Amino acid sequence: MTKKAIRSENYSEKEGPLFMAFELDSQHWKLGFTIGMGQKPRRRTIAAGDVQSLQREIGLAKKRFKLGKTAEVVSCYEAGRDGFWLHRYLLESGIKNVVVDSSSIEVKRRKRRAKADGLDVEKLLTMLIRFHYGESKVWSVVHVPSPEDEDRRQLHRELCTLKKEKGRTTNRIKGLLAAQGIRLNGAVDLSDKRLDAMRLWDGSPLLPGLKDRLKREWEHVLFLKRQIHAVEAERKRVLKEEDRPDLDMVRQLEGFTA
Repeated sequence: MTKKAIRSENYSEKEGPLFMAFELDSQHWKLGFTIGMGQKPRRRTIAAGDVQSLQREIGLAKKRFKLGKTAEVVSCYEAGRDGFWLHRYLLESGIKNVVVDSSSIEVKRRKRRAKADGLDVEKLLTMLIRFHYGESKVWSVVHVPSPEDEDRRQLHRELCTLKKEKGRTTNRIKGLLAAQGIRLNGAVDLSDKRLDAMRLWDGSPLLPGLKDRLKREWEHVLFLKRQIHAVEAERKRVLKEEDRPDLDMVRQLEGFTA
């Protein structure tokens, strides 16, 4: 029997597992179920995060495809805003799940989808079946960190978020002033003295509404600076005091010395 024939036989095997794919968004989860190629998928929609409804739909899908209650379930979903809690829940429930790197999913060049677009559950089901039966190159599986490892990344992620927000706020300040013909050179400084001294294109002072808004934006920048300073201090403390192998590379890259 040829390799192609064996693969075709595996795809249509009726005694295999129940395949389940998720299409996740903030309000709803779309579910797709099947037992192999050529089988019409069972599609259902439940509220996002409703794991009780999820378990009920899995049970109903097993009945629909005439599988036993203890039949194996194999599932997948694309990595995104739901993170890894769902993956951990599925594993805890005895379901064999993979989290898929969205950018790795094969698509036709003429029909490239936007990065934020979810893939239809039927397409995911087809790829899940192929992956299950050995076609590992259909996508890349995300390495799911332990909850502890994921938690250790929070400090770095928070620092990146704060710095991005500070950059957006300072750019917004520059944009508000540029719209009035005022160009800021160098670092942004909007102390009361500086604001009082600013003049519009015709030499008149800033109007009250704009001035008040700029003050609030500047207060937000100062708040972010304090937050960044606090997080950086905590990060330095962690690098200095905690003895973890995963921090050795960070210390080397940053030239950190205790």
